[in-house]
Amino acid sequence: MTLRLPSPDGSLRPYEPGPAPAPGVHAGGPLTSRTVFSAAHVVADPYADVSADDPAAVDWDATLAFRRHLWQQGLGVAEAMDTAQRGMGLDWPNAAELIRRSAAEARAVGGRIAAGAGTDQLASGTLDEIRAAYEEQLALVEDAGAQAILMASRALAAAARGPEDYLTLYGHLLRQAREPVILHWLGPMFDPALAGYWGSADLDAATETFLQVIAAHPDKVDGIKISLLDADREIAVRRRLPAGVRCYTGDDFNYPELIAGDAQGFSHALLGIFDPLAPLASRAVRALDTGDVRGFREVLDPTVELSRHLFQRPTRFYKTGVVFLAWLAGHQEHFAMVGGHQSSRSLPHLARAYELADRLGLFPDPERAARRMRALLDVYGVPR
Repeated sequence: MTLRLPSPDGSLRPYEPGPAPAPGVHAGGPLTSRTVFSAAHVVADPYADVSADDPAAVDWDATLAFRRHLWQQGLGVAEAMDTAQRGMGLDWPNAAELIRRSAAEARAVGGRIAAGAGTDQLASGTLDEIRAAYEEQLALVEDAGAQAILMASRALAAAARGPEDYLTLYGHLLRQAREPVILHWLGPMFDPALAGYWGSADLDAATETFLQVIAAHPDKVDGIKISLLDADREIAVRRRLPAGVRCYTGDDFNYPELIAGDAQGFSHALLGIFDPLAPLASRAVRALDTGDVRGFREVLDPTVELSRHLFQRPTRFYKTGVVFLAWLAGHQEHFAMVGGHQSSRSLPHLARAYELADRLGLFPDPERAARRMRALLDVYGVPR
């Protein structure tokens, strides 16, 4: 099947789909050299009669099936994060249900799970109200049996008067956490409402506050997730962490080099791009488990072009490409998203994502992927 794919300039280019998928990982124990989480997307219910302003309708069976796919590859699941459209269509009641269901599924299959605790039940609030919202979500995550990821809070970014408010609030939360948590610093490229987090728009000053929070409670911080798309800053922060505190890269532009590391250390991973890349991510880290850094890079380096494409500005819409690839790969039977975000990327963007993923061998059934791509082109009126 030859497809005619649209380019950004409006022209059509012929594309011949690849003949075979990359070899997958069908068995094997957990990954050992790195702790690797995939931030997983949710599958919408396409038959629900809801609008973009209504609470999300989730296909729970398909959503949990995708998490089993990730666990099967040896990856952990980072649940109810921004990849799951948290704050972009998935409200707190649905996120809470997602955490409960996924944590129960993790126990049933022996999968590793961490889950986001934030304040998205609030649009805004006082510092006391923000603390109570965090406490509610932290308790739910821990009661469900998942490791807590303290997510950045839009409400806190709006209400905090400076670094001291962050130090006080995070200190309170860390003292009451039952088990060590992961702290998440999500940059404004992912969510513009988080500009100035940690009390300053100056990243150097914000970094110092972030490190001060960790230094005050190293026994309550399992690790940090940095999503700033700045490899040099991540490495600099990584080298200043207290002993035993991990760095989980959230850098979807530079993850191979950060995970591989250097003579002074390495990053673990908590990445949205590992949702579509799960089989390749698993194969790469398994090479690293044997000390084969070159083999790790040979598998993962070619995936960076796709990741940078999916995460191009506006970066917050990367979820559209993630769900699109899940549909093409056969992990779900439709290309619908909560909040109607299937329309958040252009057809040329999706066509390029298909092409890059196909070249990587990411589709278990390339013919099915090509048929689905052809169906989307038909919907948009692209001539055969």
